[in-house]
Amino acid sequence: MTPQHFDQQLLGRRRVRAASGEPADFLLRRVAEDLADRLTLVQRQFSAIADLATPTDALREALAARGLAPVVATEAVETLAHRRATPVVVAAPDMLPFSDASRDLVVSALGLQFVDDLPGAFVQVRRALKPDGLFLAAMAGGDTLTELRQAFAEAESEVDGGLSPRVAPFADVRDIGALLQRAGFALPVTDTDRVVVRYGDVFALMRDLRAMGATNPLRDRRRVPLRRRTLLRMAEIYHDRFADPDGRIRATFQIITLSGWAPHESQQKPLKPGSAKARLADALKAIEIPAGEKPGG
Repeated sequence: MTPQHFDQQLLGRRRVRAASGEPADFLLRRVAEDLADRLTLVQRQFSAIADLATPTDALREALAARGLAPVVATEAVETLAHRRATPVVVAAPDMLPFSDASRDLVVSALGLQFVDDLPGAFVQVRRALKPDGLFLAAMAGGDTLTELRQAFAEAESEVDGGLSPRVAPFADVRDIGALLQRAGFALPVTDTDRVVVRYGDVFALMRDLRAMGATNPLRDRRRVPLRRRTLLRMAEIYHDRFADPDGRIRATFQIITLSGWAPHESQQKPLKPGSAKARLADALKAIEIPAGEKPGG
């Protein structure tokens, strides 16, 4: 059975609460624009597009602005689905409502970092794609909010004598590449970007996280309120370790962008062992040393 790291019902309630207030969607919109720009560089026409679990319409709007429409989107929370500007399909991100080989493009912007069964979600995306279909997504990486994680860990060790999980364990970029391969994608590619946002203090950062609906959704979180003393000590540590000379603090958001293609016979394939027409030493203009000899002997 897949380990359950995230409390999906709690996450849904927090997203609903966040949607009723002033949004903090600057990061999502940045990621959506980046994904849409990447797609304009792909020499391909996409007619059956799915937006998987992007929290708002930001990605669909960015795609439409570049002539990539229509897009069928999914949303895990029914209440939020009814608030979308255009209709969406209510479905969890690891339960795709699409038939096999029915999409030629699946995209997702910051909708997969809270999925417990990420390998299973990738497999379902692979099945939903037509041959030579593209999967392009962006999700929060393991260095996201590293400053907040470190400050909380040190404060709780000092004040409470132990640690409580407070920041989600986001995926590592190397693991994502391996998962794409395991799911059967061809030509998998991952890259990473770090977005550093500056705040007046850590409490402004925490307000933005609440406005994103991204505060602690971990099942193993401590179920008692955070002590004021612990919170204030965390703020002190954060400022001491991660403030710039002007007093503003830094918060890192690591964005992993991943892509993979459903296999097709037209795609490039690695050469079979022994099929090379030229030697590597010749190509590099290197001096070849026979086995058993030492350089300079």
